[in-house]
Amino acid sequence: MKQSLLHDVLEARTGRRPLVLVTELDDGRQWLIVEGGPPAPGLDAEVAEAAHDALRRDRGEVVESAGVRYFLHVMNPPPRLFVVGAVHIAQALVPMAVLLGYEVTVIDPRRAFAGGERFAGVKVITDWPDDALSAAGLDARSAVVTLTHDPKLDDPALRMALASPAFYVGSLGSRRTHAKRIERLIGAGLAREALARIHAPVGLDIGAVSAAEIATSIAAELTAGFRAREAVG
Repeated sequence: MKQSLLHDVLEARTGRRPLVLVTELDDGRQWLIVEGGPPAPGLDAEVAEAAHDALRRDRGEVVESAGVRYFLHVMNPPPRLFVVGAVHIAQALVPMAVLLGYEVTVIDPRRAFAGGERFAGVKVITDWPDDALSAAGLDARSAVVTLTHDPKLDDPALRMALASPAFYVGSLGSRRTHAKRIERLIGAGLAREALARIHAPVGLDIGAVSAAEIATSIAAELTAGFRAREAVG
């Protein structure tokens, strides 16, 4: 790989920009396609389209155009999960999400809840959720789940998540609790269309009761949302 191309790859990955490295298998020529970036000069248009499709599907492959074979190396940033509320469900959800390949951040300004020893190996932030999410820069490979049942914590986090391209926004609570939440958020100026993005009650309906079961239902719905995001690209 040429040094200039390597520099562009590293820069894109540092900025969490999805990219595809296209390599012509016969002579080793390479092109870089960065999501939202300019077209790659000299790259076959059919191959470029295949590269964008591979990026959406998060899957590399070998393609052929005009008798020439190309390898599409997809380099998407890892998905991120921001869990608002260092509660028992979070303790079960976090290791599941890590196992699924997410970069997990737990956010809870209540220091008594957010002890690092309860969430070993993941980032724990004790800032207010809206401040933490604003600093994180939520993107299309980010998910936010609120678990506190405290409007002072959950509502600002939801407002921040809904203003972003996050692929999944979920919130714990019964249908009655969620109805009250919707009215509060409408009162804060959010449109019903935007609020329809919230998965609530959070998680797939599998009859979950325990914290571990609820976490399992959330992890399953999160996976479904992530893969559906790729399918529609």
